[in-house]
Formats: sequence, structure tokens, C-alpha cells
Amino acid sequence: MLCDTCCNKIVAEKLPDTKNFVADFEALFDTICIGYTDINRPLIDDMARSGE
Repeated sequence: MLCDTCCNKIVAEKLPDTKNFVADFEALFDTICIGYTDINRPLIDDMARSGE
């Protein structure tokens, strides 16, 4: 879950598509607070490598 500030920045950067998926996860991590990166990075890296 993201804070309102991070969510607003992501939407302003137009990162999510119409289904709210973000294809460029590197841009996502460059946009959100560092705390979210630390918590979610292993999960996102795993999902990106899985091809799902």
C-alpha cells in the first residue's frame, strides 16, 4: 500500500495503465518513497523474473 503522496506522484507520471499495472517497475521505484522500495523490492524483483 502506498501513501497518498506516492500514489499521486505515480499517477502524475502516468506510470499505471488502464488496469493500474505499472510495466516499468524501475520508474515506479524511482518515484515512490525509499521505505516502500526497501519493503517491496524483493517481491517485485521476484515477480519480474518469473514472467507472470
